[in-house]
Amino acid sequence: MSQKKSTRQKKSTRQKKSTRFLSLFFAGVMVAACNASTGTADNATAPEVTVKETTAPISKPATSSKDIIMYKSPGCECCTGWADHMRQAGFSVVEEKRDDMESIKEKYGVTHKLGSCHTAIVDGYVIEGHVPAADVQRLLTERPNVVGLTAPGMPMQSPGMQGAGLKPKGYDVLSFDEHGTSKVFTHY
Repeated sequence: MSQKKSTRQKKSTRQKKSTRFLSLFFAGVMVAACNASTGTADNATAPEVTVKETTAPISKPATSSKDIIMYKSPGCECCTGWADHMRQAGFSVVEEKRDDMESIKEKYGVTHKLGSCHTAIVDGYVIEGHVPAADVQRLLTERPNVVGLTAPGMPMQSPGMQGAGLKPKGYDVLSFDEHGTSKVFTHY
Protein backbone atom coordinates (compact mmCIF):
# COMPACT_ATOMS: atom_id res chain seq x y z
CA MET A 1 0.00 0.00 0.00
CA SER A 2 2.78 2.44 0.88
CA GLN A 3 4.52 1.55 -2.39
CA LYS A 4 1.38 2.62 -4.35
CA LYS A 5 1.24 5.86 -2.38
CA SER A 6 4.91 6.50 -3.09
CA THR A 7 4.35 5.86 -6.81
CA ARG A 8 1.38 8.26 -6.85
CA GLN A 9 3.44 10.92 -5.05
CA LYS A 10 6.26 10.55 -7.59
CA LYS A 11 3.76 10.80 -10.45
CA SER A 12 2.18 13.91 -8.89
CA THR A 13 5.62 15.50 -8.42
CA ARG A 14 6.52 14.77 -12.06
CA GLN A 15 3.23 16.29 -13.24
CA LYS A 16 3.84 19.44 -11.18
CA LYS A 17 7.38 19.76 -12.54
CA SER A 18 6.10 19.20 -16.07
CA THR A 19 3.42 21.87 -15.63
CA ARG A 20 5.99 24.34 -14.23
CA PHE A 21 8.35 23.58 -17.09
CA LEU A 22 5.63 24.13 -19.70
CA SER A 23 4.58 27.40 -18.02
CA LEU A 24 8.14 28.67 -17.99
CA PHE A 25 8.72 27.47 -21.55
CA PHE A 26 5.57 29.24 -22.78
CA ALA A 27 6.52 32.45 -20.94
CA GLY A 28 10.00 32.30 -22.47
CA VAL A 29 8.58 31.89 -25.95
CA MET A 30 6.27 34.87 -25.41
CA VAL A 31 9.14 37.06 -24.15
CA ALA A 32 11.39 36.01 -27.04
CA ALA A 33 8.67 36.73 -29.60
CA CYS A 34 7.89 40.11 -28.11
CA ASN A 35 11.56 41.05 -27.68
CA ALA A 36 12.26 40.07 -31.28
CA SER A 37 9.39 42.21 -32.52
CA THR A 38 10.38 45.24 -30.43
CA GLY A 39 14.07 45.07 -31.26
CA THR A 40 15.23 44.47 -27.70
CA ALA A 41 16.91 41.16 -28.42
CA ASP A 42 19.63 40.17 -30.86
CA ASN A 43 17.75 39.88 -34.12
CA ALA A 44 20.65 38.57 -36.21
CA THR A 45 18.73 35.42 -37.12
CA ALA A 46 15.23 36.89 -37.07
CA PRO A 47 13.54 37.38 -40.42
CA GLU A 48 13.28 40.93 -41.64
CA VAL A 49 9.81 42.41 -41.33
CA THR A 50 8.53 45.25 -43.47
CA VAL A 51 5.42 47.09 -42.39
CA LYS A 52 3.53 49.50 -44.60
CA GLU A 53 2.05 51.29 -41.58
CA THR A 54 5.38 53.06 -40.91
CA THR A 55 4.39 56.24 -42.67
CA ALA A 56 0.74 56.13 -41.71
CA PRO A 57 -0.38 58.94 -39.44
CA ILE A 58 -1.05 58.23 -35.79
CA SER A 59 -4.74 57.45 -35.31
CA LYS A 60 -7.20 59.99 -34.00
CA PRO A 61 -7.95 59.71 -30.29
CA ALA A 62 -10.62 57.25 -29.24
CA THR A 63 -14.10 58.70 -28.80
CA SER A 64 -15.41 56.71 -25.81
CA SER A 65 -13.87 56.12 -22.41
CA LYS A 66 -13.94 52.40 -23.29
CA ASP A 67 -12.22 52.83 -26.69
CA ILE A 68 -8.51 52.00 -26.75
CA ILE A 69 -6.02 52.51 -29.55
CA MET A 70 -3.00 50.27 -29.00
CA TYR A 71 0.24 50.78 -30.93
CA LYS A 72 2.40 47.66 -31.15
CA SER A 73 5.19 46.12 -33.17
CA PRO A 74 3.88 43.86 -35.97
CA GLY A 75 4.87 40.50 -34.47
CA CYS A 76 4.27 41.11 -30.77
CA GLU A 77 1.90 38.41 -29.55
CA CYS A 78 1.96 39.40 -25.88
CA CYS A 79 0.52 42.77 -26.95
CA THR A 80 -2.36 40.95 -28.61
CA GLY A 81 -2.81 38.96 -25.39
CA TRP A 82 -3.11 42.23 -23.45
CA ALA A 83 -5.64 43.55 -25.99
CA ASP A 84 -7.71 40.37 -25.53
CA HIS A 85 -7.58 40.89 -21.73
CA MET A 86 -8.89 44.43 -22.17
CA ARG A 87 -11.66 43.27 -24.51
CA GLN A 88 -12.77 40.69 -21.93
CA ALA A 89 -13.06 43.57 -19.45
CA GLY A 90 -15.42 45.44 -21.78
CA PHE A 91 -13.03 47.73 -23.65
CA SER A 92 -12.96 48.14 -27.42
CA VAL A 93 -9.35 47.82 -28.65
CA VAL A 94 -8.01 48.77 -32.06
CA GLU A 95 -4.53 47.36 -32.69
CA GLU A 96 -2.27 49.59 -34.80
CA LYS A 97 0.81 47.72 -36.05
CA ARG A 98 3.79 50.06 -36.26
CA ASP A 99 7.52 49.66 -36.71
CA ASP A 100 8.21 53.16 -35.33
CA MET A 101 7.38 52.48 -31.69
CA GLU A 102 10.12 54.79 -30.40
CA SER A 103 8.44 57.79 -32.06
CA ILE A 104 5.06 56.73 -30.63
CA LYS A 105 6.54 56.55 -27.13
CA GLU A 106 8.26 59.91 -27.59
CA LYS A 107 5.01 61.52 -28.80
CA TYR A 108 3.15 60.34 -25.69
CA GLY A 109 5.90 61.10 -23.14
CA VAL A 110 6.92 57.53 -22.33
CA THR A 111 10.57 57.55 -21.25
CA HIS A 112 12.86 54.57 -21.69
CA LYS A 113 12.68 53.66 -17.98
CA LEU A 114 8.86 53.63 -18.15
CA GLY A 115 8.68 51.76 -21.47
CA SER A 116 7.25 48.41 -22.41
CA CYS A 117 6.32 46.71 -25.65
CA HIS A 118 3.09 48.52 -26.53
CA THR A 119 1.57 51.96 -25.98
CA ALA A 120 -2.17 52.50 -25.73
CA ILE A 121 -4.38 55.56 -25.50
CA VAL A 122 -7.70 55.52 -23.65
CA ASP A 123 -9.80 58.63 -22.96
CA GLY A 124 -6.73 60.88 -23.14
CA TYR A 125 -4.54 58.71 -20.89
CA VAL A 126 -1.47 56.72 -21.93
CA ILE A 127 -1.37 53.06 -20.92
CA GLU A 128 2.11 51.63 -21.39
CA GLY A 129 2.57 47.88 -21.35
CA HIS A 130 0.79 45.13 -19.45
CA VAL A 131 -1.41 47.21 -17.14
CA PRO A 132 -4.39 45.19 -15.83
CA ALA A 133 -7.89 46.27 -16.90
CA ALA A 134 -8.86 46.93 -13.26
CA ASP A 135 -6.18 49.63 -13.05
CA VAL A 136 -7.35 51.25 -16.28
CA GLN A 137 -10.92 51.24 -14.98
CA ARG A 138 -9.75 52.80 -11.69
CA LEU A 139 -7.79 55.45 -13.63
CA LEU A 140 -10.87 56.36 -15.67
CA THR A 141 -13.02 56.55 -12.53
CA GLU A 142 -10.63 58.54 -10.33
CA ARG A 143 -9.23 60.71 -13.19
CA PRO A 144 -5.97 61.71 -11.45
CA ASN A 145 -3.80 64.46 -12.93
CA VAL A 146 -1.29 62.11 -14.59
CA VAL A 147 -0.23 61.33 -18.14
CA GLY A 148 -1.00 57.66 -17.63
CA LEU A 149 -0.09 54.27 -16.24
CA THR A 150 2.77 51.91 -17.01
CA ALA A 151 3.93 48.41 -16.20
CA PRO A 152 7.59 48.94 -17.18
CA GLY A 153 9.34 46.11 -18.97
CA MET A 154 7.36 42.96 -19.48
CA PRO A 155 6.28 41.56 -16.09
CA MET A 156 5.96 37.79 -16.43
CA GLN A 157 2.78 37.51 -14.35
CA SER A 158 0.78 40.24 -16.06
CA PRO A 159 -2.15 40.24 -18.52
CA GLY A 160 -0.88 39.17 -21.93
CA MET A 161 2.28 37.61 -20.51
CA GLN A 162 0.59 34.81 -18.60
CA GLY A 163 -2.41 32.59 -19.21
CA ALA A 164 -5.81 34.24 -19.56
CA GLY A 165 -7.74 34.62 -16.33
CA LEU A 166 -4.73 34.39 -14.01
CA LYS A 167 -4.31 37.14 -11.42
CA PRO A 168 -1.43 39.57 -11.86
CA LYS A 169 1.33 39.36 -9.29
CA GLY A 170 4.95 40.23 -8.62
CA TYR A 171 5.12 43.74 -10.09
CA ASP A 172 3.99 47.36 -9.73
CA VAL A 173 1.82 49.48 -11.99
CA LEU A 174 3.06 53.06 -11.90
CA SER A 175 1.36 56.35 -12.65
CA PHE A 176 3.53 58.97 -14.36
CA ASP A 177 3.32 62.68 -15.05
CA GLU A 178 4.50 64.95 -17.88
CA HIS A 179 7.99 65.11 -16.33
CA GLY A 180 8.34 61.33 -16.26
CA THR A 181 8.03 61.26 -12.47
CA SER A 182 6.36 58.05 -11.39
CA LYS A 183 4.81 56.56 -8.28
CA VAL A 184 3.18 53.25 -7.45
CA PHE A 185 -0.46 53.14 -8.51
CA THR A 186 -1.03 49.45 -7.67
CA HIS A 187 1.25 46.79 -6.20
CA TYR A 188 0.69 43.17 -7.24
